[in-house]
Amino acid sequence: MASSGNLDVEVEVKSHADKFWPTIRDSPIILPKAFPNDYKSIEILEGDGKSVGTIRLITYGEGSPLVKVSKEKIEAFDEGKKTLSYSVIEGDLLAYYKVFKCHITVTPKGAGSLAKWSCEFQKASEEIPDPHVIKDFVVKNFKELDDYVLHA
Repeated sequence: MASSGNLDVEVEVKSHADKFWPTIRDSPIILPKAFPNDYKSIEILEGDGKSVGTIRLITYGEGSPLVKVSKEKIEAFDEGKKTLSYSVIEGDLLAYYKVFKCHITVTPKGAGSLAKWSCEFQKASEEIPDPHVIKDFVVKNFKELDDYVLHA
């Protein structure tokens, strides 16, 4: 049986949570425009793009290290708590991981905020490494989003 695991990362950003959170919430619109090297497109296939049940198809750009296409379903969304959870339901990542669920939370911290990302995964086989390359991509994205918000 392939192993399961969790990865967590916290990134302190200079942007206040009330400014940083909308970039996460509205990522289907913002990410392809702000970071075309990482995101070619984010299509909303079902739903409104942010509520529970929404299905979005992400086509990654040249900057994506492992995945080129990913279909995700939003499992939980709370505007007040600034939280979002989603599962990968189709795409390249599922060749490596049978289960891949992610959670994002943005909380105020001083003048800035703390952006947290965690994932639960189950490997397709024991030889598959933990998804550190995905975690590194998320850290890069949080830092780039912070810079985007600060200069918007």
